[in-house]
Amino acid sequence: MKKVILAYSGGLDTSVILKWLIEEKNLDVITYTADMGQGDIPDDLEDRAKSFGATKVIIDDLSEEFVKEYVFPMFRGNTLFEGEYLLGTAIARPLIAKRLVETGFSEGTNIICHGATGKGNDQIRFEMGAHALNPNIEVIAPWREWDMTSRTDLMNYCQKHQIPMPASKAEEPPFSMDENLLHISYEGGVLEDLNNPPPEYMWLNVKSLENSADIAEEVKITFDQGNPISINNEELSPAKLLCRLNEYGSKHGIGRIDIVESRVTGMKSRGCYETPGGTILLKARRAIESLCLSGLAIKTKDSLIPDYAALIYEGSWWSDERIRLQNLIDASSKSVTGSVSLKLYKGNIIYLGKESPNSLYDSNKASFEEEGGFSNADMKNHIKKNILRFTPKS
Repeated sequence: MKKVILAYSGGLDTSVILKWLIEEKNLDVITYTADMGQGDIPDDLEDRAKSFGATKVIIDDLSEEFVKEYVFPMFRGNTLFEGEYLLGTAIARPLIAKRLVETGFSEGTNIICHGATGKGNDQIRFEMGAHALNPNIEVIAPWREWDMTSRTDLMNYCQKHQIPMPASKAEEPPFSMDENLLHISYEGGVLEDLNNPPPEYMWLNVKSLENSADIAEEVKITFDQGNPISINNEELSPAKLLCRLNEYGSKHGIGRIDIVESRVTGMKSRGCYETPGGTILLKARRAIESLCLSGLAIKTKDSLIPDYAALIYEGSWWSDERIRLQNLIDASSKSVTGSVSLKLYKGNIIYLGKESPNSLYDSNKASFEEEGGFSNADMKNHIKKNILRFTPKS
C-alpha cells in the first residue's frame, strides 16, 4: 500500500478523512499533528487516530520554531494585511506544509493530504507551500473530491462506517476556528451575517473591556536586532515570550478585531481574531523603530508592508519575492535594538518611555528652545532646495 501523510487535528473532519483515505483510496495513513501552542490537542489523539486505522501517529511540538522562524520574521516587517490583520493563520501554514513534505520524505512517500474546506484560503496556502518545497508532491484534497458538502454529511458517514464521532453537532461551535500561539480566528456560521455582533461567549482568550483588569500594568520589552528578547528584563525563548505577552494582552482586553477581508480568490469574508501578544508586540516594535531608523528608512519599509503581507496571505511564503523582501526588511532591522516601556489598561497600549543605544533622537536638535546645530538659515536652505522640485502652478 502507498503511504499518505495526513494533516490531522483529531476533529470530525480529519477523522472522517482518515477513514476515507483507507476505504476509498486504499492508502496506508500516517497522521501528522502540528502543536503550535494551541493547547487543544487531545490526550487521546494517538489512540483515536490508530482506532480509525492510522498505522503511525506523529505529534510535533513546533512552538519555538513557529515563533522564531515565522512569527518574528513577519513582525520584523510590521506586517498587517489590509491594515488590520496580523496573519495568525496564514503565517502558520508554510511551516505545516514544510513539515508535511519533510515527513513524507522520511516516511518514503510524496503523497500528502489536508482537510482544508470550502472557499477559504488554506487549500491554496498548504498546496502552494508543499509544491514550492517538493515540485513532485501529490496532494489529496478530499473536499474537492468527495460528494460530502456539510457537517451533516460527515456525521452520516461516521454512522455508516461505524466511526465513533469525535464530537456531536451540539458540541460544535456555530463558527469555524483556528488556533495557534499567535492567535485564534473565528469565521463562518453565525458570523456570516454582518449585522450579528460576535457573541461574547465566542472569545476564548481576550477579556472584554468590561471584564478586563481594573488596575493598569506596566511592561518593558527589550529588542535586539529587531527581535524581542526579554520582558521586564527577564530573557525568554521566542515561544515563551509570546506566551507571556498573550497573558498580558488577554488580561487587559487587548487584541480583539472584527473585520471583513479580501480572500485570495477575491471574495469578501468576515473574520474575528484574538491576537493579544502580537498586538502589544507590533506597538512596541513601531516605538523602538521610531528611534533607530531614519525617516526615509521607515517610509521605505512601510511601503513594503502591503506586498509582503499579501505574499504571506496568498500562500507565497516560500517564493523568491517574499525572500527578497525579507532580506530588505532584515537588513533594516540590524539597528533596531533597545527597550520600550508600556502601560496596558482597558484595551489601551500607552507609551511610557523608550531608549536605544542606536537612537537617532537628539533632544537638542529637536528642541524648540535651542538651535541645537540646526539654525534658521538651515531651515531656509532646506525649503529652498526642496521647493525646486515643484512645477510652478498658474
